Amino acid sequence: MIQLDLLTIKNTIEHLKQKDFSVAELAGEYRKVIAEKNDDINAYLEVYSDIDEQVVRAQEKVDAGDVGALTGIPIAVKDNILIKGRRASSASKILEPYTAVYDSTVATKCMKEGVVFLGRANMDEFAMGGSTENSAYGVTKNPIDLTRVPGGSSGGSAAAVAMGGALAALGSDTGGSVRQPASFCGVVGLKPTYGSVSRYGLMAMGSSLDVIGPITKTVTDAEILFNTIRGQDTMDSTSVDRTVYPEKATGKKMVIGLPKEVFEAQGLEESTKENLTKALDVFKEKGYEIREVSIPHLLNALAVYYTVMPAEVSSNLARFDGVKYGLKNEGDNLLEDYLRTRGEGFGKEVRRRIMLGTYILSTGYCDAYYNKANIVRRVITEEIKKVFEDVDVLISPTTPGPAFKIGEKMTDPLQMYLADVFTVPASISGIPALSVPYGSVSVDGVDLPLGIQLWSDHGQERHIFSAGKDLLGEQ
Repeated sequence: MIQLDLLTIKNTIEHLKQKDFSVAELAGEYRKVIAEKNDDINAYLEVYSDIDEQVVRAQEKVDAGDVGALTGIPIAVKDNILIKGRRASSASKILEPYTAVYDSTVATKCMKEGVVFLGRANMDEFAMGGSTENSAYGVTKNPIDLTRVPGGSSGGSAAAVAMGGALAALGSDTGGSVRQPASFCGVVGLKPTYGSVSRYGLMAMGSSLDVIGPITKTVTDAEILFNTIRGQDTMDSTSVDRTVYPEKATGKKMVIGLPKEVFEAQGLEESTKENLTKALDVFKEKGYEIREVSIPHLLNALAVYYTVMPAEVSSNLARFDGVKYGLKNEGDNLLEDYLRTRGEGFGKEVRRRIMLGTYILSTGYCDAYYNKANIVRRVITEEIKKVFEDVDVLISPTTPGPAFKIGEKMTDPLQMYLADVFTVPASISGIPALSVPYGSVSVDGVDLPLGIQLWSDHGQERHIFSAGKDLLGEQ
């Protein structure tokens, strides 16, 4: 009997090498969990039909002694990451019939290692949302409390790992879409440095913000998966070679900066403040130096994000017009084709952001909103970069509070957007950030996980991996 709750990527590879169990037996156990739990949780939109064929290929590598960092590891894939020959809908009706005609770069790298892709995970439509309530195929529920959201937009990926239905998952992070669901579901989520992982084969939401990142059970596993998918790609002009950001040396123990503006954030719950203090105490006990720092425009990051992101959404989603691919609802003329296809194919949140972004980019308003937002974006990026001259890692809560109830914020988009207050600064500045599960708060008799977010300078993922392992006591 394989004890799935004890497995990590790292020790599973050792088990496979030692023949403690086969790839088929491992995948079979995860399929059982999916069959048992997915109807209630809705983490997966589809379980792939070719798992057995993938298992055979992975086992051949194991038998040949060609075991890589991810050989045989069962992984869930967010529904906006392309795998050739497989459906990819971005959880939208407008792409319901679409089948990918090429592999994303991350999928290619994973397949080369011998990963077993279990299925495509639910998400907020086109990655727009923080709760996975905006999926055209139904809400995903938090495995810890089925009355609560798993976070979003990578809620299906996080829920798949949290429910024991995958050993790891791939998600995408635009403004916190890996880190926030990781926090809500009690797992680890990494937003890498912008450009460190190829976006080729990722359906674009905000092209200057999108990053593919891992969701795992441990920090070590996140590091393993990140090291597999990272690297420059000729198919993505925004990707960068790791040498662009040389690794910075640290002292004997790293310095952690605590932005004082964190405590001024709207909606920050008292339990979250207390949990952050406990995490700081752990770091102090382990010899870290804690310094209070200031990032004056930190809390303006949310306004910047919700100006820049819709503008990029408006541009990127213009391609879904009922002509090139996907849904086509015919009208009496070409304009009606467009209006009917987009009006009926896109969900409410997607339409809201397209309209907002189109307004922001319109004549007479582009200078007033979009261009000013980009100016403030540069200011915040420079302020953060300045802080990293004196500290190695920044710390904050991942979210202002724990997972909220399903339906609680659907009628108030602004309250939903406020949940991103701590995640968007790393997104608009392009730096890496890691959410680790630390602490919990009891609500209605259920212990809901809380997350601590660790940020580092561009290309310095090693620092947040090290700090995260120390906080969680990983060897």
